[in-house]
Amino acid sequence: MKTLFTLIIFALTHTLYAQSPDNHENSDNHRNEIGIANSPVYIINEKEFAYGLHAHYIRNLKETRFGIGVGFERIFDEHKHNTIGVILSYAPVEHLAVSLSPGIVFNDSNASDLHFGLHFETLYEFELGIYHIGPVAEFAYSADDYHVSLGVHFGFGF
Repeated sequence: MKTLFTLIIFALTHTLYAQSPDNHENSDNHRNEIGIANSPVYIINEKEFAYGLHAHYIRNLKETRFGIGVGFERIFDEHKHNTIGVILSYAPVEHLAVSLSPGIVFNDSNASDLHFGLHFETLYEFELGIYHIGPVAEFAYSADDYHVSLGVHFGFGF
């Protein structure tokens, strides 16, 4: 618990330090990001939890708060739920991002049964140099079900 408290204090003070005008070079936005999110996923129609892993690549558009990329989500449940989609990202304020990702959903058991899916995600990043970490929340819809998750996002900006 003491270690967690220390990490939170460090992350908060680092964020405030990086926003100082004298240290603006530390908070320059990166053009590219590779990230993963780990989370327990609650599948609402099935009333059960499963482990979820989301990986993405986002290219931030020059001199804007927008980004575009691709993402893949895997839910490790009995259906082996997969989603591949295009990610549209927006950062309304520094360190906060929201994204919308329309895509295709399929299960390992029947990969030819493709249908539309839509993910909405929001995250807050604490920067640690070129790396960042923070909480992430997601809501996803597909024709078969919908799910929610709350987890941790890890990213690498370059």
